Amino acid sequence: MKVTFLGTGTSQGIPVIGSTHPVCLSENEKDKRLRVSIMITHNKNVYVIDCGPDFRAQMLRQNATKLDAILFTHEHADHTAGLDDIRPFFFKQGDIPIYAHQRVLQSLRRRFDYIFETENKYPGAPSVQVNRITNNSFFLEDLKVIPINGMHNNLQVFGFRFKDFAYLTDMKTVADEEIEKLKNVDVLVVNALREKEHISHFNLEEALAFIVKVNPKKAYLTHISHWLGFHDEVQQKLPENVYLAYDGLTINL
Repeated sequence: MKVTFLGTGTSQGIPVIGSTHPVCLSENEKDKRLRVSIMITHNKNVYVIDCGPDFRAQMLRQNATKLDAILFTHEHADHTAGLDDIRPFFFKQGDIPIYAHQRVLQSLRRRFDYIFETENKYPGAPSVQVNRITNNSFFLEDLKVIPINGMHNNLQVFGFRFKDFAYLTDMKTVADEEIEKLKNVDVLVVNALREKEHISHFNLEEALAFIVKVNPKKAYLTHISHWLGFHDEVQQKLPENVYLAYDGLTINL
């Protein structure tokens, strides 16, 4: 299984439009972050978690030629706004399977009604194969997926575990029974927005404490804002088994 970080930035990405913050002006490619998403390749199947407004650029950068499913963590625009850009995959493959909480599916139906339309459908619109997920495991072909339930302030979000890899973003609180699902993971990815506390995201201190609680072999931080600092400087301060993810980073598991 291979995991590629398509984007590691927060909702505005880095650089932020019009910002003169030093991180936004950095020439280091690791400080340039598209909206948060990952690609999982398993047995030649390609799965993406979240498709935000940078989805098209991310697929082009990866030279992606197929898409077997999209899993959604929640409905916020930085995780869903690129759904229309599944069209090239749809024209080639047919309906694209999507997996999401019922609430998220309802949100997508409102915002992308033409994708879900079944009568008098516009011929250039893509279609999806809808799969409602709950807090129970399911399969993508032979790949078992274990949802990890968490809270993004007052909004429910899903993280996902695949074998010995787990991906959590936009988390602020995770119940102990959900943390149990993460035991014995080799690699954990978790959000770390900035150093200052935030109402709906782990800050750096909370992310590191969560990593200690889960105790993976390695951990990667994602959903990062410019306020966290320069990539190279932040990396030097992290524990030896914790890494700051960056766009384009690939992990082989």
